[in-house]
Amino acid sequence: MSDNTPTNTDTRENAQVVGYLKMQYQPAPESFNAGYSMYVAAWPLVESYPGSQFQTGLFGTWMFGQPDDPPPTKRLYSDIEGGLGWWRDTQYPTITPKFIMGGVALNFVAWANGPGAGKGRDWNHPAGHYGVAQLSPCVLWPPDGLNVKQGTCGELWGYGYLPLPLIQPKATTGGKPIPTGGNCWTLFLNTANFKGPVAFFTPYFFSHVAEEDPSLAGKFLDTRPTVTNRPVAMETQHIPAMQATDNKGETYAKIARTRFPVDEQDASVVLHQVRAYSKKALWDQVQTWLEDDGSPANGKIDCENSHVFSFMTEQASNWSIDDGNTPREKRIPLDWQNIVTAVPRGEKDFEYRWNTKWVKREGPLVTLPEYYKLTTNAEGKLHWTPVQPERVPAETGLTEMEFTPKPAQPMPPYVTPEDPDSCWKKPGPAAGPFEAKPGDGSTVVYYWYRFADQPALLNADLSDAEREELQSKVERLHRQWHKDDEYLPPPEHGTLAEIDPALIVEPPKGLEAGYVPIVTWQGIAES
Repeated sequence: MSDNTPTNTDTRENAQVVGYLKMQYQPAPESFNAGYSMYVAAWPLVESYPGSQFQTGLFGTWMFGQPDDPPPTKRLYSDIEGGLGWWRDTQYPTITPKFIMGGVALNFVAWANGPGAGKGRDWNHPAGHYGVAQLSPCVLWPPDGLNVKQGTCGELWGYGYLPLPLIQPKATTGGKPIPTGGNCWTLFLNTANFKGPVAFFTPYFFSHVAEEDPSLAGKFLDTRPTVTNRPVAMETQHIPAMQATDNKGETYAKIARTRFPVDEQDASVVLHQVRAYSKKALWDQVQTWLEDDGSPANGKIDCENSHVFSFMTEQASNWSIDDGNTPREKRIPLDWQNIVTAVPRGEKDFEYRWNTKWVKREGPLVTLPEYYKLTTNAEGKLHWTPVQPERVPAETGLTEMEFTPKPAQPMPPYVTPEDPDSCWKKPGPAAGPFEAKPGDGSTVVYYWYRFADQPALLNADLSDAEREELQSKVERLHRQWHKDDEYLPPPEHGTLAEIDPALIVEPPKGLEAGYVPIVTWQGIAES
């Protein structure tokens, strides 16, 4: 984490900030059970990238399928929980966040972060690598995560998931009499340089676990509607910190410089317009078009069939400073209420108002207090309360130390199978290779595949006839839906963030409908 490794006489100990910043809102009717959307502020949380242990999301949610009533007795964890952030397996990190899709199969046996991005790097044992199908012909998705434009600082990243009727429900899965549903949970983005659907989870990603345990059939998002009232929070697993004890036996801590965006009113609007949808918002119009040969659907999601959540003034935080070994229930929290107040603005926004005694404004950002002392609150419970730098005893060594990451080890590139008989080569791409260079310093190599011939769909438990039916639907979508059209309801204020411009692409001539870009390699190109 840091090159300030404690010596035998040094009382400093490595620590971390960990926990959740949570929002409260008025619940919505359960009929709004067909996905969600939200606008999330995107910004550089830390001043400089602190090393590979750094892992935190920005604000987001967890989209679960509706559970049985009564709930099952065994653990059936499966959801979509991606968003903006930084992760330990990010190979090309910057202080600007990236975006991942974050689909989780049963109890994390697999996860899918985007097209070609799953659990681990072993293509001989894919675990979610084929779980996401590329839908857009305009957005290039690197396996390390979708890049936000470098320098983004408080702009709103609009995204959400709604189901599209692209794949018909099946009575068999993997050749066994086990059903798979037809929910193609599709990521929609609303950014300054791209709007619309990008990619979707194949239903088989969620249902394939039932091949080994038929009792699991119909339990997951391929079949189930969503839980309407989902948690909304910022999950932090590791922001670097250090703690030390002075000559009096009192304990102090220092955290890496952590920042939030602020507007001209000195407020941090971190969430805007969180919505839940009913199936009438999009599914019905698309189904009438693609399956019943009705009039073409323009893809604009119907606001009348959505519910906008109203935020409350209540907030919760269990951000703690911890050595990484303490059980969650025994972690000592930051005195968060002394630093910030939650103030809903017009109910559709969740914003923070900062205690200017403790935060420092620097341009479009405020920096949280760096130093804390372990004290006891009015209820007799330990907590970390902020202190000014001059109140930190010199013998702790905290004010002199810096969170300097160890030099990064060279990382092998992301690669895909080269076997000429693999699904990457048969039937193979229609055009390429091409290169893109996003702002994280990597080089991305990609090819154009016929939509139904992309590797994810060759591994989605679909027959040739089912893939051809899907191909026909997507060709119609590509001709009708464009990246500058309106899909998600637009924000009522604020500036939209941008996808890294290097990842906005155009199909080659003749491949405008029914073809998608698929990344086959990402790494550091030799100069």
